[in-house]
Amino acid sequence: MSDTVVLTKPDDASTAVPEEPGTASTPVPVDNPNLPAPGVVDEKRKPILPAWLKDRTEFATAAKHTAARAGYASVYHGVRLPWYATQLAMMSPRGTCRFVASTSRWVWDREAAPLRDYAVRTEDVAEYLTLARLRGSRVRLRGLVTVVGCVFGLDFALWLYVMAPQFLYVFAAGGVLTMGYFGQQPDAPVIGPAVMRTELQKLTGTIVLRALDAISNPKISAAIKKGGDMDGMRFTSEITRDGPGYRADLDLPYGVTPDDVMEKREQLASGLRRKVGCVWPSGDENEHEGRLVLWVGDKPMNETTKPAWPLLKDGQVDLFKPVIFGNDQRMRWVEVTLMFASIVIGAIPRMGKTFLLRLLMLICALDPRAMLLAFDLKGTGDLGALEPVCHRYRAGEEDEDVEYILHALREIKAELRRRAKVIKSLPRSRCPESKVTAALANDKSLGLHPIAISVDECQVLFEHEKYGAELESICTDITKRGPALGIIGMYATQRPDAKSLPTGISANAVLRFALKVMGHTANDLILSTGAYKSGVRATMFSRKDLGICYMAGEGDDPRIVASAFIDAPKAELVVARARKMREEYGNITGHAVGEGPAETAGMDLLGDILKVVGADQEQVWNERVASGLAELRPDVYEGWKGENVTSALKPWGVETTQVWGTTDEGEGKNRRGIKRADVVTAITRRNADRAAA
Repeated sequence: MSDTVVLTKPDDASTAVPEEPGTASTPVPVDNPNLPAPGVVDEKRKPILPAWLKDRTEFATAAKHTAARAGYASVYHGVRLPWYATQLAMMSPRGTCRFVASTSRWVWDREAAPLRDYAVRTEDVAEYLTLARLRGSRVRLRGLVTVVGCVFGLDFALWLYVMAPQFLYVFAAGGVLTMGYFGQQPDAPVIGPAVMRTELQKLTGTIVLRALDAISNPKISAAIKKGGDMDGMRFTSEITRDGPGYRADLDLPYGVTPDDVMEKREQLASGLRRKVGCVWPSGDENEHEGRLVLWVGDKPMNETTKPAWPLLKDGQVDLFKPVIFGNDQRMRWVEVTLMFASIVIGAIPRMGKTFLLRLLMLICALDPRAMLLAFDLKGTGDLGALEPVCHRYRAGEEDEDVEYILHALREIKAELRRRAKVIKSLPRSRCPESKVTAALANDKSLGLHPIAISVDECQVLFEHEKYGAELESICTDITKRGPALGIIGMYATQRPDAKSLPTGISANAVLRFALKVMGHTANDLILSTGAYKSGVRATMFSRKDLGICYMAGEGDDPRIVASAFIDAPKAELVVARARKMREEYGNITGHAVGEGPAETAGMDLLGDILKVVGADQEQVWNERVASGLAELRPDVYEGWKGENVTSALKPWGVETTQVWGTTDEGEGKNRRGIKRADVVTAITRRNADRAAA
């Protein structure tokens, strides 16, 4: 007998247990027929009032749209009223003839003539006599009504002619226009629509299934052919209107996820006969992984009119709470929490990257506690609107601009250390999570107010020959430690690659915004590794999708968001309001009052190398130099590798060569390294240059 394990029902237990091999027993079925069903585990009630009636912003948006449309139609038709009147007056004779002919047919009961003719042809005397009597009574009554109407109308006209002749003209004009209305051609009305509507096909279940079948997913196609339910595919609710579009909820076949549909979005749009910007499949975070929510808009996302940003004219921000910054495909508000996060923004040029960065800084500016540092390495002044509220501000990419930024970031580096000590010194009851909280930020004596740093075209900093290594080190430290200490780092680049976004920054950024990018490498560098493979693809955006991006880090799954459009004049209005709030709070410092950063000494790479490379070492591998530097000053050199040493020494004229050395295992090898004498020469030359200056 084979050694098999079966489930049996024991005498003294309520659950099945594994039976010992070699004993005989009757297997118990896995499916218990008496097992009760779970029943209703949840009830989802539909809202009594629609969303636009419960939300003040949505109601205002709907009312504004309706009023604007009614106002436009009134102006459109008002301008054309004289031409309408002229056309109707010219058509009034034809309308009068039609009116007289129609009245005559009604009076003489012409509509029943075919019935009387049929009775005569079939020689049905009784039926004919009945119809004749009915016609006689109708003609007498209708003739009387017509005569009375004519006499009353004539008497009324004579009365108006005697008592109020001006009103007679009004009634006459009204009569002429009315006859002109009856004289219109049915296919060419005088008064046409002011707004031409584009008719869209109503979304139905048949159309949805047709579109899903068009994406060529074998499991979906097989389920549709079988009728759906056998493979778990079914609509879970009726298709409804949801904002400016339709929403369809359905379960996909077993093993199929919404990501499988998202990957074929263009084919899905073709099956729906809509533009790809109208079609947005997604999962439902409140349901299982096989639930698909298909939202199909009336117009593409980039053509839909967005509501005004709520903070444009009024409101104050608390950076520790979510803040509205854009809309999703359905024009619902999307919030973002900037505190406790470092931010990366990437896109190809002219897609709204700088506008998004400026919008996030405007949000920070509306928190009067926050200190702002804005650095525009593009040099065009796109962040110039923020200048009146900035503690540090610079626009340009020249060496003096980079040096200004370096000194400013050295201040932040020192502030990082100070804040860490303050947090460490606070009692656990006041700082239970060892990070800056809203209550601590409100205490001015602690100096733990939020700090927001924005760097546009950050690749200029990190690729700078002389200061790039130190700037990368400081920004990496801000990215890693800054969020817990109340410091927000924002880095934007139009060239998202490993040099533009160092790994220490891209791997530790919490919030990531990817506008249109050109390839999967840039996509994953911004949104994290594997994003492209899982269907989160910023490559799908078109050049018309300005300001539309994938946002990752706010919530469990990345989502598509269109940031609020705030141009420079609007940004200046927001900054003026922010400046007033800051003046009342007492937070106008630094650049805003004409002060710049102090020139402080920063990282002394050459001197640090001499500390880790002994005088008895003529030459050493770069990887060992990096390891020694990390041990000497981990807050500055943590994560450095041999290539970091190579690039950092290049501006000082120290060349790397092949150096013979011995590994820890005692094996001799040639690797990239430096000569200690070259470092000493570089220090001598540097000191001479400083003395001459």
